[in-house]
Amino acid sequence: MKEKPAEGIEALLGHRFAHPELLRRALTHRSLAYEQRLAEPDAPVANDPQSDNEQLEFLGDAVLGFLAAEELCRRYPELHEGELTRLRSELVSRRHLAQVASRLGVGEYMLLGRGEERSGGRKKSALLANCIEAVMAALYLDGGMEKARAFVAREVVEPSASALRDQMRGVGGIADHKSALQEMLQARNHSQPEYEVKAESGPDHRKRFLVEVFAREHDGARSKALARGLGGTKKKAEQEAARRAIARLRAPSERTP
Repeated sequence: MKEKPAEGIEALLGHRFAHPELLRRALTHRSLAYEQRLAEPDAPVANDPQSDNEQLEFLGDAVLGFLAAEELCRRYPELHEGELTRLRSELVSRRHLAQVASRLGVGEYMLLGRGEERSGGRKKSALLANCIEAVMAALYLDGGMEKARAFVAREVVEPSASALRDQMRGVGGIADHKSALQEMLQARNHSQPEYEVKAESGPDHRKRFLVEVFAREHDGARSKALARGLGGTKKKAEQEAARRAIARLRAPSERTP
């Protein structure tokens, strides 16, 4: 495909680059950089980390994570740490970033090697997600934090955050307290939660399960039960235990689940 003019993607980003080589590098996949090195007899054999967008992708991942967190705190001051962590994780996930890149048509501007071009690289989710991160880094380096902040708020957070928040909090569905507890414990440098059935009661057609949830301490020892949950199935009991554990962790002065 013929290279498209930079003005198109600059319009999408809302920024005219003072250093257009930054934008070009952000759009350059390593497949093209490799082919270009092969075509130049005097080119060094060793890989030049600044010939493609992988370094910028690394930086863009950090910039995007910070700005998404900042924007979520501004928009949703009522959300707790675990909820914000889950919401940010969704917004900066490879799946969501690929959707953002696809919606903006970033694939049309990517600079690919011939092999990657033939294999449909412009529509590959991994390549699209990586490219949008690299472009974010280029925007930050060339235009500064405010340009990057405006882009993240407009294109990454605004179109999806409200629906993801409602889904996370169980609006129109069942809230996933187990995932929320896992995110909360990971944010506090604990292990993943562990669930254990402590008791069963009732006839087969109306069983009740009592489940306790635990976490591992830094030394690997299992903590006391964070909370207990009752439910008609093991899954429901685990969700209830997770919900109570979250409430207890948010209010550490409470002594009982």
